[in-house]
Amino acid sequence: MVNEELLKLVTQRVMEKIQNYHSFRIPVGVSNRHFHVSQEDLEILFGKGYELTKKSDLKQPGQYACNETVTIRGPKGEFDRVRILGPVRKQSQVEISKTDSFRLGIKPPIRESGCLSGTPGLEVIGPKGTVVLSQGAIIALRHIHMTPSQALALGVKDKDIVEVETFGERHGIFGDVLVRVSDQFSLEMHIDVDEANACALNNNNYVMIRRQ
Repeated sequence: MVNEELLKLVTQRVMEKIQNYHSFRIPVGVSNRHFHVSQEDLEILFGKGYELTKKSDLKQPGQYACNETVTIRGPKGEFDRVRILGPVRKQSQVEISKTDSFRLGIKPPIRESGCLSGTPGLEVIGPKGTVVLSQGAIIALRHIHMTPSQALALGVKDKDIVEVETFGERHGIFGDVLVRVSDQFSLEMHIDVDEANACALNNNNYVMIRRQ
């Protein structure tokens, strides 16, 4: 006959493992091409004194998709209806995938957001005007947003580079994943469309940091 106290203890340990497992699951956010705009460039594109209007909130606190879209144009081609993400930034930045870069005819480096030195530029076209960026096009370095308490639980710190395991039909490993830690963040891994398609990932699927 099974000892009831032992069964209770085993059940408790199993439940703790399940809860611990779920705490290590990191939701995925898939980023399509988009545009971060400075106030100066926004007013050139949409008119003097123009302010962005919110379409929907993003998972990261204070970040949102805007109703406004632009056309981005490179030497070989263009994309229209490219969504602006708010709020405005100090410097305009275009984030695209590697596949996008072939159509545009540019060779953007893989960079952390905001690291724009030496990056190629693009023409950005709005309803009121055009901005020719001398630099600012990047392929975003895949990264994970998290709070300090989440970083502590996951055993990582800001600027760490980790490996991440995906699950599902096209199981895989992502290397060179940047950890970004701030009390202003919400737990989420950001990848672009190319990366998502490679591992059959959608928004709100999950990944886990791979232990060495």
